[in-house]
Amino acid sequence: MGTKYLLTGATATGAGSKKTLDGPFTSFQASGTTSSGVGAATINIEVSNDETNWIVAGTINLTLGTTSTSDGFAMNASWPFARANITAISGTGAAVSVTAGQ
Repeated sequence: MGTKYLLTGATATGAGSKKTLDGPFTSFQASGTTSSGVGAATINIEVSNDETNWIVAGTINLTLGTTSTSDGFAMNASWPFARANITAISGTGAAVSVTAGQ
């Protein structure tokens, strides 16, 4: 139980490593910044029963700036595995972190 880090300071598109979820009630939160100017990030939260076939449980869209921004969602579903997949990221020095909490 507790907080699991799906991505930490990610700067490029792609999926992070999978994490095992501990139960059906999970919240996901993404946060990010740029080193200068504005940017954006799109993060899919993907879930799986078998660690091979992944589906999108939700999408988080962030507008990035030099001050940290965040958004997220919660779900009540018994998926054993989750990962964060950055599908788009832009901005000078853009970086994103994603956590799952139970």
